[in-house]
Amino acid sequence: MATWEPSPKLQAQKEIADKAFCAGPMRGLEEQDRDVQVLRFQPSLLRICASLESLPFPHPTLRGAGNETLWEIAKAEVEKRRNNGNESDGVEVGEKTVFFIGSKNGGKTTIILRSLDRDEPPKPTLALEYTYGRKAKGHNTPKHIAHFWELGGGTSLLDLVTIPITVDTLRTCSIVLVMDLSKPNDLWPTMENLLQVTKNHIDKMIMKLGKTNSKATLEMRQKMWSNMPKDHPDRELIDPFPIPLVIIGSKYDIFQEFDSEKRKMICKTLRFVAHYYGASLMFTSKSEALLLKIRGVINQLAFGVDKSNSKCVDQNKPLFITAGLDSLSQIGSPPVPDNEIGKLHAHSPMELWKKVYEKLFPPKNINTLKDVTDPARDPQYAEREVDEMRVQKDQVLA
Repeated sequence: MATWEPSPKLQAQKEIADKAFCAGPMRGLEEQDRDVQVLRFQPSLLRICASLESLPFPHPTLRGAGNETLWEIAKAEVEKRRNNGNESDGVEVGEKTVFFIGSKNGGKTTIILRSLDRDEPPKPTLALEYTYGRKAKGHNTPKHIAHFWELGGGTSLLDLVTIPITVDTLRTCSIVLVMDLSKPNDLWPTMENLLQVTKNHIDKMIMKLGKTNSKATLEMRQKMWSNMPKDHPDRELIDPFPIPLVIIGSKYDIFQEFDSEKRKMICKTLRFVAHYYGASLMFTSKSEALLLKIRGVINQLAFGVDKSNSKCVDQNKPLFITAGLDSLSQIGSPPVPDNEIGKLHAHSPMELWKKVYEKLFPPKNINTLKDVTDPARDPQYAEREVDEMRVQKDQVLA
């Protein structure tokens, strides 16, 4: 049997795919096995790659009845859909994308694994990792596919948000922001940076989509307000996030040991931010009961199961507030004396809450807050032999 060797073009295409998948779910596979695994990995990958006419990994053993390669079959199917006018919307029924962002080591992987019923220890996320889940809504019904992306490194790899959020995935994408409650000084700057960069990219994708499908963008803007009742008193005072957003406060078991004033400040601040963006807010920890509630929320985003309308706003208990069920009157004003509010010189309610919050929890020095941008120097991925050799080589090149 002849040995299979990738062509230079194939090798270059594989490097592009490795960047997209960050070698996370395919780590440890041999080169040829990895190519086959990519084909099985995500059904919509066939459609995406073929529509872009970038056909990576043409494998000689994967052929149709007419001796066509799998990628030739995929390309023909895309052309058929395009000719029939079914490709323009870019939406595949039953497929959704859930993109996890948040604090470094905040528990994103644990939530994903629990949501997918995977009993395995979480591993540190390197850059951007992907996995998927499937679920059938009923007997003899097609299984819905959910694509789970997780951004590692906190705020250090924000450029990678462009990979999961594209024009093709925009209309079926949701954001899950996981914030580490045990590190209140990092909470606001991390949350602000992640939401701002993600929202800016989403706005660009909406503009791009609007050039080819104005009806789709109109539907998206209408959907932004779907969680807010028409008679809600705050409709004129909020600015919903462009796509569904869920904010999860992790490590509640540590947070509940804080003194009451600190807990009050964090709870009220997160409630305001979530309500302003039309997002759901909930706290979790390693508690099985809390993880089950979070799993229900993630399944609603990923598979469209019925969402819970339960509500808990007691700062002495884990918060659980579904989007649209809170209000500014219930949240109240920032916990600061009235005579001090005027001295803060805020130009918007969001800026006022930021100033009040950072007065109690000042952000760390920017140099210490900034995450390591080079994973090779991140102590999380330290390997003594490799690091020693790297030091020697750096000295030789110096």
